[in-house]
Amino acid sequence: MKREYIAAIDQGTTSTRCILFDHAGRLVSVAQREHRQIFPRPGWVEHDPVEIWRNVERVVPRAVAQARAEPEQIAALGIANQRETVVLWEPRTGRPVGNAITWQDTRTASLVDQLAADGGVDRFRERCGLPLMTYFSGPTLKWMLRQDPILLEQAERGELLFGTMETWLIWNLTGGPDGGLHLTDVTNASRTMLMDLSTLQWDEELLDAFGVPAAMLPEIRSNVEVYGTATTVLPGISIAAALGDQQAALFGQTCFSPGEAKCTYGTGAFLLLNTGPDPVQSSHGLLSTVGYQVAGGDPTYALEGSIAVTGSLVQWLRDRLGLIDSAPEIETLARTVEDNGGCYIVPAFSGLFAPHWRSEARGLIIGLTSYITKGHLARAILEATAWQTREGVDAMNADSGLDLTGLKVDGGMTSDHLLMQTIADVLDVPVERPLVSETVSLGAAYAAGLAVGFWPELKGLRHHWHRAARWLPEMSAHRRAREYDNWQRAVARTYDWIRNDDEDGPGA
Repeated sequence: MKREYIAAIDQGTTSTRCILFDHAGRLVSVAQREHRQIFPRPGWVEHDPVEIWRNVERVVPRAVAQARAEPEQIAALGIANQRETVVLWEPRTGRPVGNAITWQDTRTASLVDQLAADGGVDRFRERCGLPLMTYFSGPTLKWMLRQDPILLEQAERGELLFGTMETWLIWNLTGGPDGGLHLTDVTNASRTMLMDLSTLQWDEELLDAFGVPAAMLPEIRSNVEVYGTATTVLPGISIAAALGDQQAALFGQTCFSPGEAKCTYGTGAFLLLNTGPDPVQSSHGLLSTVGYQVAGGDPTYALEGSIAVTGSLVQWLRDRLGLIDSAPEIETLARTVEDNGGCYIVPAFSGLFAPHWRSEARGLIIGLTSYITKGHLARAILEATAWQTREGVDAMNADSGLDLTGLKVDGGMTSDHLLMQTIADVLDVPVERPLVSETVSLGAAYAAGLAVGFWPELKGLRHHWHRAARWLPEMSAHRRAREYDNWQRAVARTYDWIRNDDEDGPGA
């Protein structure tokens, strides 16, 4: 029977989906199922890994059935996943020892402070490319092992396995307790703080610093290779790719050359720039990470800038201020005025992320006069996403020595044409949105198809990338410089708002 499709599992933060793609890279079918968000305490965020695995067992056959295909028509399976989320389980029984702790969880804040007391937040950056922060896997794993001495003893004896979500899924797909493969890929491993970014291997000094026994760690593999064969869900089908979700989007956007970048706009935004075969250490507040690696080849590295608040700022306008009834209305409201009227909004609701990393900053609206209408506020909100993107791009250009020549975009906010035009204006480069918006799943599919010859070579994948929309810069250089200066002055006024003596809360 002819192999006609590639299946991609996208195990995300709120749901798990399976999408089938054909030879032209077109979406054929999709099945999706949400999972619970578990909040045991303030700042704690967990998922049930068994629930997620059960959802995989449901959505994959459903996607195949929707395509009216037989499992034998699937050429390979690729996986993309929420990054940094940690699972521990017993290999003998296959039972997790507790819920997965997600990348959003902040319970390790005091532990991170302890680790940073000797050498600062950049203590390990030169080796692993990352600053000490709560959402990387290493601090979470250290916290878990410290909570129960029995877990540490099990880990040292090889009776406890660690993995991020792709590791957990691959282990279950390939047999679980009956010979399941325990492996991870270089992109997910690069988010643990335990892997040397240059050697792509677990680092003994980092393992020692975090108190992690090597016996519990998965084998690190490339992103594009056949790992093994599924024994369940899609029995007999090759599992041929795994990537962290943002790297999968980079791959799905075919950003294969140094200087090519993508930004995914959702609740927040993730900006990734291909920096080529050598890791670039950031001195401008960005993260150094692995972009992707094809089996037998050198890795491609990336710089990453994360923006905490983009789509959630629109939700705030809708849900908290009640100025719009639905998110798409913001574009209509913003078009009722010609500009922001001198008003700027900096959405530092929980501090500022890249490139500032100012946890004490808080949001502001500045430049208010009696002239300002809700239309000006709507435009200022869209501009806030654009200027935050500009800050990330400027940092990437400075770190990499590369000048961005264009930006590929994806995510829900890209349906806002005014926002996309504004981003093109402030970056002074073309902004392009692809025809297939599911770039995370498409990236996992591309990688898996490449591994099994479904698609013959990497650069040929560019032929499957089709542009749905393009925005060209229209803003004058003078206005761009003036507005950016105003934005930066507004950002500076958000600093140092939360003080150590502000423990009693507002109005105390």
